[in-house]
Amino acid sequence: MSTKGPRISPLSRRLSWMNLFVSGSALLLASVAFLAYDQFTFRQTLVRNLSAQAQIIGSNSISALTFNDPQAAESTLSALSSFPEILSAGIYAADGHVFARYSPNPGQGAIAAAIVPANSDELVETRTDEVFLVRPIMFQGKKIGAVYIRSSLAALNHRFWRYILIAAIVLLVSLIVALLISAVYRQAIVGPIVNLAQTAQSVSEQKNYSLRAAPMPDKTEIGVLIDAFNDMLKQIQVRDQALLYAQGELEQRVQQRTQQLVAANHELEAFSYSVSHDLRGPLQTMNGFVHMLVEDYGSKLDDRARDYLRQLRLSSRRMSELIEDLLNLSRVSTTGMQVEKVDLSELARTTASNLQSREPSRQVEFVIGDCPKVEGDSRLLQIVLENLFSNAWKYTSAHAQARIAFGCEKRPTGTVYFVKDDGAGFDPRQADRLFKPFQRLHSEAEFPGTGIGLATVQRIVQRHGGRVWGESSGHGATFYFALNMK
Repeated sequence: MSTKGPRISPLSRRLSWMNLFVSGSALLLASVAFLAYDQFTFRQTLVRNLSAQAQIIGSNSISALTFNDPQAAESTLSALSSFPEILSAGIYAADGHVFARYSPNPGQGAIAAAIVPANSDELVETRTDEVFLVRPIMFQGKKIGAVYIRSSLAALNHRFWRYILIAAIVLLVSLIVALLISAVYRQAIVGPIVNLAQTAQSVSEQKNYSLRAAPMPDKTEIGVLIDAFNDMLKQIQVRDQALLYAQGELEQRVQQRTQQLVAANHELEAFSYSVSHDLRGPLQTMNGFVHMLVEDYGSKLDDRARDYLRQLRLSSRRMSELIEDLLNLSRVSTTGMQVEKVDLSELARTTASNLQSREPSRQVEFVIGDCPKVEGDSRLLQIVLENLFSNAWKYTSAHAQARIAFGCEKRPTGTVYFVKDDGAGFDPRQADRLFKPFQRLHSEAEFPGTGIGLATVQRIVQRHGGRVWGESSGHGATFYFALNMK
């Protein structure tokens, strides 16, 4: 890809501002340094000039002080008229009174005499807008007077603002030049980065890994980055093509496996019906002959023979129940699901009412809680509750007064439903055997059954994307199940 037009990207603007900031900062610091140096040196030069002028005036005024000639002293001071920055000047006598004075402004008064420190040749005071200098006049090692000069700092201030103006002009011109130079080189530096960013954005939006960023002829850091990015896109493109090929092959295999699974389910269903028909026929015949033997020859048989026939009849009946449970287990694993909103509390009430109507003589208290509706197959979930309630009903049969409860709990993983009874319970160490077909934790003599019910419950719950488990402390049992777990 290539950049479209000479537009300025945010990165270009940032680089331009950065260049201007760096250049401006450097020029500003340099200007401040030069200005400070110029002010300092100009002030020092001014003081040196004033000191030289005071020394010359003092030397030329020795005779005037010696012979008490103020007019000669004033004539000497008048030489300062050629220096417009001089505000006033004067000569003090040894006793401190004004001997002679000079001022471009005739109304300017004299200044009180200042004392020069003993360890210094002169006294210099810098004020807001002027400099005041006092230098003693010495003759033959004795102080015979002093010279004072007041000079304006207007020239210094004028020089300061002139330098400010010059620095501002230089700074402005330099920034304009820097901006022009930045504009010239910006495209060469930022263009490849903008191109790389646009390519990356296009790849991200279009998922088209065949795109490439325009390479750079030179191998700078940006050129290396672009080459590495293009190489990465090439590798991703190769892997993506391989993945698409593998995905297509996998989908084909899944389709084949699905067809095989559907065929196997059809065969299993056909086999189940065949087993149902082929096994139930002989069992019914066997039951019929046993019934005929009992009816026709029962009086001729002894007690042992009649007991054998009774055991044979019970075994055939149990065999019929096993066949029916196996068929039910096969159906819940293979039949399709019709998902809808299901009220488990209402299903629980219906199941409890059916159990109570079968054995009205039993004293069982049903406690049914109100639980939220779930997404599922109402027919399969009805089988879940029928099996769990039937187990609770069976294992509480030894109690004169039993209690069976249905409810739900809110847990971090979602809503958990339970069926709880106060029956015989089970050994918690053998809980892993509960949901395996034909695995029973109680003998047939204690509680009859085929051991298929809980396995059927587990199959249905798993088909609903959930899990089921049981808990018991040896007395009573609680079976929990959760549906549509994330």
